[in-house]
Amino acid sequence: MKSCEELVASSSEYYIYSPSMTAHDMFLYPLQCGHFVYLPGYHLTRESFDSILLVYVEKGNLTLNYNEQVSEAHAGDFVFIDCYKLHEYYTEEGCQCLWCHFDGITAGSFYQNIVARLGNVFSLSDSYKVVTKIQLIIDIFEKGRTVREPLLSKYLNDILTAFLLYTPATDKAKDYTGIAENTITYINEHFAEDISIDMLAERVGISPFHFIRSFKKETGFTPHEYIINTRMNSARYLLKNTKLPIKDICFRTGFSGESVFCSAFKKKHNITPSEYRCTDTE
Repeated sequence: MKSCEELVASSSEYYIYSPSMTAHDMFLYPLQCGHFVYLPGYHLTRESFDSILLVYVEKGNLTLNYNEQVSEAHAGDFVFIDCYKLHEYYTEEGCQCLWCHFDGITAGSFYQNIVARLGNVFSLSDSYKVVTKIQLIIDIFEKGRTVREPLLSKYLNDILTAFLLYTPATDKAKDYTGIAENTITYINEHFAEDISIDMLAERVGISPFHFIRSFKKETGFTPHEYIINTRMNSARYLLKNTKLPIKDICFRTGFSGESVFCSAFKKKHNITPSEYRCTDTE
């Protein structure tokens, strides 16, 4: 559809989509998307518009006033905001943008994690793949192609995953996502061994205090909680899928003794390892 919005060029087009109930329950999904040319002086303020908004600035400049902070987005930048909150953006010189309002069952979590790392205005060292995915979403509606909601969800997921995986050059020394990923890999390979927090912190080159804080920020667990969870997951698998004695399972999963294992297992699952082994369900 052609835009009739004030100070949006008549060549601008947008598309509206109503997702199915299945999409609401399972997927990420676009709600509106388009390719706009904003004329000089364009200004928008909204109290709320139920969606997450992703904008890619192709040409010109766009100013964002959001969360009491004013940010400038230039050509090659992304603007990423939660439109459930008050938001304002405008351009004095004019700009050209690709944009997509979207939502979905994981949209809020993606948004929080991405903004915590990159902010509301950011750029990538190589934006081509992300911009291509935005254009593919728009093309489905522009060219009247069959709408496949799992595919739309995949495109959105690919875009958001690319943002999550990106590490700004200025943050390489403090790549806390990389620290968490590195530590998780090590724990999964060595959980049956004696692992200390000091040793894990030393491996990634930061103090134990900052290590614990950054690991929890990225995973939702302290390193100790993650180690225990990994050991418990392994123990549950062995209890259900082998005939190993509980004592052997205890030492194979990194617990210091059978009584320690049984006590920790019952505290976490409200059932003893022997009782768990005899149950029919996980």
